[in-house]
Amino acid sequence: MGDSNTNTNPSSTYKLSKSKVFFASAFLGLCLLMVSNLGAEKEQSVALLNTEIEEIGFFPITEPTLKFGFVLDTFEVFEGTIHDNEFLADILLQHKVDYAAIDRLAKETRDIFDVRNLQASKAYSILNRDPSNSADYFIYEPSPYYYVQYDLKEPSKSKKVQHKIDKVFKEASGIIDGSLWTTMLKNGLNYDLATKMEDALAWSVDFHHIQKGDKFKAYYEQDFIDGEFVGIGKLHGAYYQNSDQEYYAVYFENEKHYGFFDLTGRPMKKAFLKAPVKYNRISSRFSKRRFHPVLKRYKSHLGTDYAAPRGTPIMTVADGTVTKRAYSKNNGNYVKIKHDKTYSTQYLHMSKFKRDVKVGTRVKQGDVIGYVGKTGLATGNHVCYRFWKNGVQVDPRKQNLPPPDPMPKKDLPEYNRVKDSIKVILDRIEFKNFEIEEEDGKPEDKDTVAKDQAAKPAI
Repeated sequence: MGDSNTNTNPSSTYKLSKSKVFFASAFLGLCLLMVSNLGAEKEQSVALLNTEIEEIGFFPITEPTLKFGFVLDTFEVFEGTIHDNEFLADILLQHKVDYAAIDRLAKETRDIFDVRNLQASKAYSILNRDPSNSADYFIYEPSPYYYVQYDLKEPSKSKKVQHKIDKVFKEASGIIDGSLWTTMLKNGLNYDLATKMEDALAWSVDFHHIQKGDKFKAYYEQDFIDGEFVGIGKLHGAYYQNSDQEYYAVYFENEKHYGFFDLTGRPMKKAFLKAPVKYNRISSRFSKRRFHPVLKRYKSHLGTDYAAPRGTPIMTVADGTVTKRAYSKNNGNYVKIKHDKTYSTQYLHMSKFKRDVKVGTRVKQGDVIGYVGKTGLATGNHVCYRFWKNGVQVDPRKQNLPPPDPMPKKDLPEYNRVKDSIKVILDRIEFKNFEIEEEDGKPEDKDTVAKDQAAKPAI
């Protein structure tokens, strides 16, 4: 029937399967032999390559040079610094940028960074893809914190670029021996920290009459860019002890408030600064009878003289309007400012006025209005600071000036959270003098309380 021709011999089936297995095994063996030979050849090739590398040296892979957001290897790069009395045209003309392009650049980038404000000794770089043509980019570095990228072909694409800043929290303390600034420098602390301390406490502490033995503390940030220290960042808290008086200043900022506040939430900033110049000394006080060094006779001196180097900026002590900018034989170059219906101030013997300060100009507390000199009846560089109350000249150091308005009660809970965390840090700092010791050839802070903080305040 249909199944009669089917081979059902078991012996025949076994012989056929055994034959297939034999041929499969033989083929597999051949493959293994070929792979083995290839592996041996590969090992020989690798060994030969290693020998050649050892003989001719290793060829390292060169990483591209990245800076200012460019691969500098693709440009011809010229680096320099701005010289005294050097203008942008003086620089760019040497790199085939014509006057028309320079004028266009100056006009179109004025809101980014006015090229008229280039400063001597600041670094710059010129990038040029094709040296046979005009340069492509002018990079100016006015600050460690940012650079200005001028696109010389398309000025509208120019921009100011901020560096990425890494912040490290620090603590510092000291005991006054001289001035705050000299003490900080002796203690190995940055001069800018002294400036920020004075800015925070200037309305409460008379830094011109601090005493040996006074103490200070600070909690602040140090700024680093690419691992290099570039400056003092934000001061979060400051403390000063003068005799039996203690002063705290806590930095706080939200949508409504910013600046330094005391422990009650009242702004540290008062209506008037203590003095119109920084880094100075009082050379002559307000007096009804003072021996005049030029006239050689006794007469009243209705002002306070602050001696400072020529050119030191003079600041207005409060908001107001300039009512006089003039010169007289006795006063030299001087400015007078009306602050309100009660108070006015005057600043004498300036070497020069600030250019944009004129009669009618509105000024804010801390604005520079001129520079220290000795014009008029003066023997040395100083500013004579005069203070009027209701039209009468008075000693500003003896005035009970109005305090600023306190922070509204509804805003205090948010402020208190920040204040409490800062005060805990300030209170735990010990007063220690700073000593510089050499270790492994590098200066190291040994006795200062200035260390990295793992726990940050609620700021």
